[in-house]
Amino acid sequence: MEVLTFATKAEMAQAAASHAARVLRDALAHSRQARVIAATGASQFEFLEVLMGAADVAWDRVVFFHLDEYVGLPDTHPASFRRYLKERIVARVHPAGFHFIAGDVPDPTVEARRVGALLVEQPIDVAFVGIGENGHLAFNDPPADFETEEPYLVVRLDEACRRQQLGEGWFQQFDDVPEWAISMSIRQLMKAQEILCIVPDERKAEAVRECLELPVSPLHPASMLQRHPRATVYLDRLSASQLSGRFRARP
Repeated sequence: MEVLTFATKAEMAQAAASHAARVLRDALAHSRQARVIAATGASQFEFLEVLMGAADVAWDRVVFFHLDEYVGLPDTHPASFRRYLKERIVARVHPAGFHFIAGDVPDPTVEARRVGALLVEQPIDVAFVGIGENGHLAFNDPPADFETEEPYLVVRLDEACRRQQLGEGWFQQFDDVPEWAISMSIRQLMKAQEILCIVPDERKAEAVRECLELPVSPLHPASMLQRHPRATVYLDRLSASQLSGRFRARP
C-alpha cells in the first residue's frame, strides 16, 4: 500500500485522476475492455470531475460496476447512488456499460446475487473507493466481514454511517437514511488488480489514522487495504492530519 498526501483537495483529485486514467489506458492497451468499480459520496466529487474530463481514455470500452446502494431507495431520490453515477459518469462519458445495483427491488438478496454473478465473470482492473468516517470500505461497517466470499452482501448500516450520510446533506433528517444497503464485500474488493482510495477532508482524519496505522482488523474495515499489493491511498493535508510515523504528511 502506498499513501500519497497533497496540500489541497484539488491537487489530490488531479493526481488521483491522472493515475486512474493511466491505469485505464494500460488496461485498454492489453484488453478489449476495462472493468472498473466506482464509488460514490461527497469524497469522490472532485476526483470524478477531473477523471471524466480525460479525453485520452476510450470510455466506450470501459465497463463500470456499482460499489454499493441503499435498499429501498428509488433512483429518483437525491441520495440514490444510481442517480449519482448516472449524472457524474454515464451522462458525461457514455461508457460501454454500467451494471447498477437496483436497491429498490422486492428482494435485495436476489439483486445482490444477480449483480455479483456479472461482477465475477472477469477480473476487475481497478476499483475507486473511499474511507468512511467510521472506517468503512464500501458499506462494510465495523465489525466488517473479512471472510465471506460472496461478491455482494445485504448489510445493516450502523448509526455512525447513517449520520455521515445525513451530515453530507443527502437526507433531510436521520430517520430518512435507510438502515440497509447492498454492498460489495471486502474480499471481492481486494480482488481488484489495483485500488485507488480517495479520501479528502478533516472529518476523515481519525478513520484514516486508524485504518492506515493500526493493525488490520474488522473493527477498521478499510485497514484491509494494507494487504493489497497495488493499493494507493490519496489524501489531502486535512485527512492526513492525524497520521504519524511513516505516513506523516510532509511539512
